[in-house]
Amino acid sequence: MGLLEVLFPPRCAGCARGPWPFCGRCLADLAPLSPPWCRRCGLPLQADVERCPRCPPPPLAGARAAFAYEGAARAAVHRLKFSGQRRVGEALAPAMAAVAGPSPDVIAWVPLSRRRRAARGYDQAEVLARSVGRALGVPVAGLLVRVEETPPQARRPVAERRGAMRNAFRTVRDPPASVLLVDDVLTTGATAAACARALVEAGAREVVALAAARALPGAAPGRIYSARGSPSGSVVARGTVPR
Repeated sequence: MGLLEVLFPPRCAGCARGPWPFCGRCLADLAPLSPPWCRRCGLPLQADVERCPRCPPPPLAGARAAFAYEGAARAAVHRLKFSGQRRVGEALAPAMAAVAGPSPDVIAWVPLSRRRRAARGYDQAEVLARSVGRALGVPVAGLLVRVEETPPQARRPVAERRGAMRNAFRTVRDPPASVLLVDDVLTTGATAAACARALVEAGAREVVALAAARALPGAAPGRIYSARGSPSGSVVARGTVPR
């Protein structure tokens, strides 16, 4: 531990007030995603299924996320993205690594545009990727660049997202056979699918997306979905996170 950490110890990744990495209150507010779920995309379901209507489009082979994008997880992602708190990536990485699945050949990330990276000073997806790489003992490499500046996608319909992202990325080096693609938030999977398309065209055989959090459809916090992808009456269990 360095002198700065002794003098200014890191605070809770969620609220920035309690102890690191998550205080008791924020820990209880986290909604980890775990089975039963869609085995392909990780959507929490009433029973395990091989794939569901919410699965991201090909050529993405699958997707996982550590938490529902709400509460303390949402706050932590926002601190990582907008408050310069890069160390939040270390708080989120153990839970991401726990759901990552089989070890890939390499971990890559969904890159920001040059303009956004310059404005922010770093790429939050790269921060997460390198933290997950350390947790898994897997090499990390920048395989992609964003060649088209796209507007924020959060509020756009699925079809518009997929169209806008179709040619937004290209590879800068040949990828290995299996790639774990890291991003901060998974919504429709359109951005990850566009990255996967570029990687597969360059030679990758399998690309799986991994996010810190997933925006669950229907805007119902902690909701579990039926096998058809519609909300049910249950909620995701809260309050545990790998350390």
